[in-house]
Amino acid sequence: MNNKPILVTGGTGFAGSHLVRQLIADGHRVRVLTRRPERVPANLSPRAEVIGGDITDEDSVRKAVAGTDTIFHLAAAHQEPGIRDSRYREVHVDGTARLLEVAKSENVRRFVHCSTVGVLGNIETPPADETWQLNPEEIYQETKSEAETLALNFQKQHGLPVTVARPTAIYGPGDMRLLKLFRMIAKRRFVLLGKGAVQYHLIHIQDLVRGLRMLASHPEAVGHAFILAGREYCTLKVLTARIARHLGVPPPGLTLPVTPFLLAGTVAERVCIPLGINPPIYRRRVEFFTKSRAFSIEKARRRLGFEPLVELDDGLKNTIAWYQANQYLPTEGVTVCTDAAGSSTA
Repeated sequence: MNNKPILVTGGTGFAGSHLVRQLIADGHRVRVLTRRPERVPANLSPRAEVIGGDITDEDSVRKAVAGTDTIFHLAAAHQEPGIRDSRYREVHVDGTARLLEVAKSENVRRFVHCSTVGVLGNIETPPADETWQLNPEEIYQETKSEAETLALNFQKQHGLPVTVARPTAIYGPGDMRLLKLFRMIAKRRFVLLGKGAVQYHLIHIQDLVRGLRMLASHPEAVGHAFILAGREYCTLKVLTARIARHLGVPPPGLTLPVTPFLLAGTVAERVCIPLGINPPIYRRRVEFFTKSRAFSIEKARRRLGFEPLVELDDGLKNTIAWYQANQYLPTEGVTVCTDAAGSSTA
């Protein structure tokens, strides 16, 4: 503990806001860099120092980094329709490079860079670990791969204490990215493309925050990348069935061949995107059903003592409970988890 603030870029997002709340609860001074200060949640703004600005703007970055002790770099360009490829590079690569340079000039004690397991691509023979070669498959993954490589090389060249987190798919109370999946299963409209045999690996937000905080303090973390994931992974078919069970509905039963949808996504993107139209179907979204994501956390266990605490079923329950409490899902048939890991507070 010291009196210097901790900077969290991306601190208003799902993972970032949970991290900010935990740091504040631990007694730290926290600073948040955000493009939209007006969107800072009301329960964060009185307790965190908010800097309005963009990771791509040097003045904003210098103002945010000045006098800080630790940086958690979670800012990212989200995978949304209409975002140009150059924006991913501006945020992930150029923004990270700028932040590293300013952090060095401020003698920051630890720089935690948040990447993604997506930099490893499709995992044909799971589980993958940190020895696997980077194999990004689209612009988001490509630029995240470049950014983490840049950060680790910067550590070697300049001595800035950098460490890299590669989280799997993040879920938990407050998550909105997987809401559509839960909602379609709840309404019995989810269609499984293919056999559902691909592996899917989640990490609960509470476990991710614990892992990030370990990376910020453990001496064994510097100069390394760490996969942060939950205790177990399972096939997509099993995952959707478990979600259905906790929702109190039958498991999804309708399956369709995936190839026609991949072709449709490819054609739609080629026709619509040049015309400035959002395609009705994206190939990347269809690949959710075709790309395996399963990983080993042995390195984080061995070096950091990281151990996931939230069991998958408990995490699914408290995620559903949060959706229910916030009226994103019907309440009928929902099983609510009431243990410590099952807090439904976002």
